Amino acid sequence: MNPIRLAVCGAAGRMGLRIMALAISEPRRFTLCQAVTRVGSSQLGTPVATGAGAAPSGIVFTPELEPDFDVLIDFSHPSALADNLAVCCEFRRAAVIGTTGLSAEHLEMIDRAAEKTAILQASNTSVGANWLAGMLGSMANTLGPEYDIEIIEMHHNRKKDAPSGTALTLAESICQATGRDIRQDVVFGRQGENVPRSHGQIGIHAVRMGDVVGEHTVYFSTGGERLEIRHVATSRDTFASGALRAAEFLNGKPAGRYSMAHVLAAK
Repeated sequence: MNPIRLAVCGAAGRMGLRIMALAISEPRRFTLCQAVTRVGSSQLGTPVATGAGAAPSGIVFTPELEPDFDVLIDFSHPSALADNLAVCCEFRRAAVIGTTGLSAEHLEMIDRAAEKTAILQASNTSVGANWLAGMLGSMANTLGPEYDIEIIEMHHNRKKDAPSGTALTLAESICQATGRDIRQDVVFGRQGENVPRSHGQIGIHAVRMGDVVGEHTVYFSTGGERLEIRHVATSRDTFASGALRAAEFLNGKPAGRYSMAHVLAAK
């Protein structure tokens, strides 16, 4: 098979650089054909190898997405989503959307785009984190309603959105499995003089410090015992390799809305 022609948006960011470096290092699987970064970036016009730390690719950072690719991997900014999806829809190109901080309007936009082309949207592309999300619902059901559930997520001090998309995904998995309503049964931090924990409530707490790549801990606690389920990312390469695995899965798929669960289930 020919290598997948890959476009990366948010290419000058931390995730974009690692995705490109790994893609360039595996020429039998991928051909990097575009590296898109924001208008005004100091990287515009410079060779990708300068930032990616990989062998020269002949690709320079550019400000606009062109349709000469098979799969887009987008780790840019929510404000770029509409334009990127427009290109994918018009030219029937697949897209892996890893951008976080998406609103309900952005998710509806992705739903509409998935009617025309293959779209995989994930708040976290780590294989381990997605396995965790998949098993939490079953765990919550098995333990039962007497166990209090709290989620603590920790990231570096430059992360813009809070709570993390992964923390929300973990909470959604539990809510779907246990019949909870994420809009009513999830609280984000606690403050005040009279804020006792409500039965069935799920708490999400965000910590920002240093250069933490990403940690998520889910607590199940009842009288006399506590279980702690933790996922720790020590390198962004875990997300980058997962995004590339998702791109391989998505390449050639019919129009539709896909998730990392589909990737994990694929043989």
